Amino acid sequence: MSDYIRIANVIDDSIVDGPGIRMTIFFQGCAHNCEGCFNKETWDFNGGHLCDIEKIYDAAMKNPLLQGITLSGGDPIYQVSGALKLVNLFKNTYLDIMVYTGFTYEELLEMSKNNEDLQAFLQKIDYLVDGKFDINKKDIGLKFRGSSNQRIIDIKKTILNNKIITTNFDD
Repeated sequence: MSDYIRIANVIDDSIVDGPGIRMTIFFQGCAHNCEGCFNKETWDFNGGHLCDIEKIYDAAMKNPLLQGITLSGGDPIYQVSGALKLVNLFKNTYLDIMVYTGFTYEELLEMSKNNEDLQAFLQKIDYLVDGKFDINKKDIGLKFRGSSNQRIIDIKKTILNNKIITTNFDD
């Protein structure tokens, strides 16, 4: 696994990328090219800059207000080995892990059959916002999602129940 990931940016204290105060890491690189994407500057796989994964972890652990870590993009799945290393660092902390991807959960499960890093990654995250942003289903009233086709999947409950369990963080 790489000790670096290519990122566009890190926001130290986001309140819009998941429940509570979160550190959001914007991964660089995306091939989904969703019409109306608010983050087009993250599409270029050669853009952004390399960042030491341990540096991200250290910065997060110095912030006692954080409740979680969000991996966004771009799309973290394109750098799943580095994303897994990052998730492994946070897994035994009090922080929950939320991931945004343009892939659906079903697509990720199929892809993971041939990718051990993706398989391990999916086992270690807490929440997954899946699916491409669809400008025709854009809904600014949705919490932590841009369009109504996207789901917030509670991964732990999904694995436990062997069926997709979604959440809106309303309870």
